This record gives sequence, structure tokens and C-alpha cells, in this order.
Amino acid sequence: MQLRHPSGKKAFSMEKGKYEVMKKTLLNCLSAKGPSTHTEILQAISKDFKQSNFVFDGSLEWHMEWVKLDLEAVKEIKRMDQESPVKFSLV
Repeated sequence: MQLRHPSGKKAFSMEKGKYEVMKKTLLNCLSAKGPSTHTEILQAISKDFKQSNFVFDGSLEWHMEWVKLDLEAVKEIKRMDQESPVKFSLV
């Protein structure tokens, strides 16, 4: 599936199954923890996959970043620019 970028830049394509797993886990993380940094989201996703014995094929961080950007583009999550480090939250 073709992903979107929040600033309209060219985005990558990703296998739909990988996208859906990553999206669900990322949204669950933000729902449970509230606003989180990139690192906190990555750690939560990694922990969730390990606990459920889910084997993710490919770079976890790369896929998470592109799913995060796609979710920003469709306004399911937002970047909280006023904080440093930058945090992301559900819209």
C-alpha cells in the first residue's frame, strides 16, 4: 500500500499486513501511555512484539517511522511541537 507523508513529500510503499500490525500496535501504545516520544513508542512496540512472540520481518524502527508519518498525514496522530523532545499523541 502507498503511504502518505504529512508534508506531502514522496512516501514509500509497504506491505499491507505489516502496516496494519504496526498501526494497531502504535495506536494501542499511544492509547495506553498517552503522549510519547519516538523512542518510547519504539520501545513499547518492541516490548509488545517480544511479549506476544511476534516476529517482525524487517527494520522495526524504519517501519514504525513510516507508519507514524502516514498516521500524521491522515490526522490520526499529531506531533506536539511545543515540547522537547517531540511527543506524539492521538488526535
